[in-house]
Amino acid sequence: MHDPIPTTTFPDGRNVPVLGQGTWRMGENRTKAADEIRSLQIGLDLGMTLIDTAEMYGNGGSERIVGEAVRGRRDEAFIVSKVLPSNASRSGTIAACERSLRHLGTDRIDLYLLHWRGGYPLAETVAAFEELKRDGKIIAWGVSNFDVDDMEELILVPEGGNVATNQVLYNLGRRGIEYDLLPWCRDRSVPIMAYSPLDEGRLLHDADLVHIAKAHQATPAQVALAFLKTRAGVISIPKTGSAERSRENRDAMDIHLTAENLAELDRVFPPPRRKMRLEVI
Repeated sequence: MHDPIPTTTFPDGRNVPVLGQGTWRMGENRTKAADEIRSLQIGLDLGMTLIDTAEMYGNGGSERIVGEAVRGRRDEAFIVSKVLPSNASRSGTIAACERSLRHLGTDRIDLYLLHWRGGYPLAETVAAFEELKRDGKIIAWGVSNFDVDDMEELILVPEGGNVATNQVLYNLGRRGIEYDLLPWCRDRSVPIMAYSPLDEGRLLHDADLVHIAKAHQATPAQVALAFLKTRAGVISIPKTGSAERSRENRDAMDIHLTAENLAELDRVFPPPRRKMRLEVI
């Protein structure tokens, strides 16, 4: 029997599991589509109900994969998608959302993000998000790849304080946000979504992490995900197109790191001692 996946709460009161599913690079190869759909469905079965995608991923192909995976069980899933900054004018954001809805085969997106900052004023994008909310096409909105100064600017625009999340690069090997961005978001009850929680696979081959994982009879990936589970207000979204890896990711939630384990991880992967530039991929 699994332990329940812990949850965190969005500002509107909705609870979501702290382990979700990413889909970057899904929908790019038809020969992989069936496996990608199946891995997402297995993840849903195991309680990893948050699925993250974006209009950019596979030029809509990833959204179509997600739509297939949740067909007939849409209400089980919490779908996150993103608008490209080049589309983030008021009218462009609305048109992009409507395209994403068609790709996903659904009438609403649970959480809609600005993928990163671009040339359009934040006030314009936020106005579009709020219109989409009023029309029931999205339930909430957020941002991605925003640092503290970006977040400070955002909350000053009309209705900018309605931001529900910030999705950023965060993992054991890239802990810069712990210095200022993570505390800033925690203080305002804005969850962080951690993309690339395995650092695009680099953490899987770290000798120190391999050693620590062996002590838990676990994989390095599982320890890396278990570490993020200990960070309050953080949702990790690992991507896999493999049903077996989906199960492995879910098993990570059954690992309970001790204070001694966390101290060892801090020794190997030191937390930041100064402000660091926000890292992105």
